[in-house]
Amino acid sequence: MSPETVELTPVARVVGGRTEVFEDAWGGSEAVIRLDEAFRERSPFLGLEDFSHLEVVFVFDRIAPGAVRTGPIPPRGQPDGAPVGVFAHRGPYRPNRLGVSRCRLLGVDGLDLHVVGLDALAGSPVLDIKPYMAEFAPSEPVVQPAWSTRLMSRYY
Repeated sequence: MSPETVELTPVARVVGGRTEVFEDAWGGSEAVIRLDEAFRERSPFLGLEDFSHLEVVFVFDRIAPGAVRTGPIPPRGQPDGAPVGVFAHRGPYRPNRLGVSRCRLLGVDGLDLHVVGLDALAGSPVLDIKPYMAEFAPSEPVVQPAWSTRLMSRYY
């Protein structure tokens, strides 16, 4: 591995939940994040049940590397939208095809995390799982353009 390359191994996979790609209505989508068997004897979720929400880093594995778009595009393919750069939207056609999602933790069962609101598809590789802590939210008001508020109004 060269200094410019990072190799990651998934720690889990998404089981159940949504199997098809469409943008909105993730709020009621229930799924399981199933941790790899290699973690079974290590108590990886000890204490996690005390948190209400998780942050999950996953791979948009249905996006072929050749389909990645690094130039400006209209967000979420909106034909009337002004193009924005790849780092000014959260779409899946990103250079490293990484997604970050916050979801509600419903329960812990062995190597399974039962969640709702995870916007990753069934089978998606999960690279990391972190408890969401309010202290990591911005302490100042969040500012965003009107187009993002409009496009995301039905996301969850």
